[in-house]
Amino acid sequence: MELFPTSIRVVTRAEVPLPLGVVDKVGADLDTRLNHRVLDLRKPAVRAVFEMRAALLEGFRRAFTERDFLEVETPKLLRQGAEGGATLFRVDYFERPAYLAQSPQLYKQMLIGAGFERVFEIGPAFRAEPSDTVRHMTEFTSLDAEMGYIDGAEDLRTTLESVLAETLRYTRERLATHSNPLAERIPEAKTPFPRIPFATCEEWLGRPGAEQDLGTEDEKIVGARVAKDLGTPFYYIIDFPTAVKAQTFYAGRKDENPKLTGYFDLELNGVEIASGGPREHRIERLLENLATGGFDAANFEGYLEAFRFGMPPHGGWGFGLDRFVWLLAGLSNIRESRLFPRDRYRLDP
Repeated sequence: MELFPTSIRVVTRAEVPLPLGVVDKVGADLDTRLNHRVLDLRKPAVRAVFEMRAALLEGFRRAFTERDFLEVETPKLLRQGAEGGATLFRVDYFERPAYLAQSPQLYKQMLIGAGFERVFEIGPAFRAEPSDTVRHMTEFTSLDAEMGYIDGAEDLRTTLESVLAETLRYTRERLATHSNPLAERIPEAKTPFPRIPFATCEEWLGRPGAEQDLGTEDEKIVGARVAKDLGTPFYYIIDFPTAVKAQTFYAGRKDENPKLTGYFDLELNGVEIASGGPREHRIERLLENLATGGFDAANFEGYLEAFRFGMPPHGGWGFGLDRFVWLLAGLSNIRESRLFPRDRYRLDP
């Protein structure tokens, strides 16, 4: 179909020359694109990324709601962080300091104690890490969930993988309906995902028993091994040593072997996209974990009160939405997964 205009009306005039081409064949570097983000977002290929992001969010909400999770909103201004002060942004809060939330972790657990047996939240999180890599930002969107009355880590893993599989299926169908080219990039998540013990990963890396957390290159090596041997992009790394999770004071240690936790990472092609596990629900053990991790229990009284009056076995996970979009869309940098990204150097636009 050809269209022949009979008239043209100028709504507003654009300044020339444009600082960034919208239809140019030659791509601009990322800093230039982000400096002029409004123009960059006019490109159909860039818009397609955010259509995919919106479809993922809708898919996650649908999947959680169908499983009787209640969507909640927790504070982002806190007196104390969930994981200590090393990566907290401090802000002036009237006559005292406050901190931007690293995650809704403590509040999710408090809600389980309040009788909200299944909750999820999609919201901003902040980490003051001086990382300048293609996979880190200082502000990101975290998709968190928490479940009460669990029998163990498997309850969490089976729920997470079913939510993810359903979300990907919905996203692929939604994008295809709207002729979004990224629909073809949405993988099928065949469940159950493989479970790879942390000790096995250490053997693959040639350092059995080291109890050293996995770095970026370590994850890539493990991901390549899983892809070669098992042919799947999604898999869990399970049974993290307590030594690796010492600062995660709320992580549940295994009763039969306190040197291990029930914690796990969900990986996609060698990149962590989610992390979680059973929490410690017994107040005595929780106080021990706080002391071992070097935390002052007096700073967590509001949190601990939820445990003093009865807390069921529970657990959950945090899922990095930006990293997921970055991987699914095949972007070169995670900053491309947010409309207006924030990192160590960027506060504008």
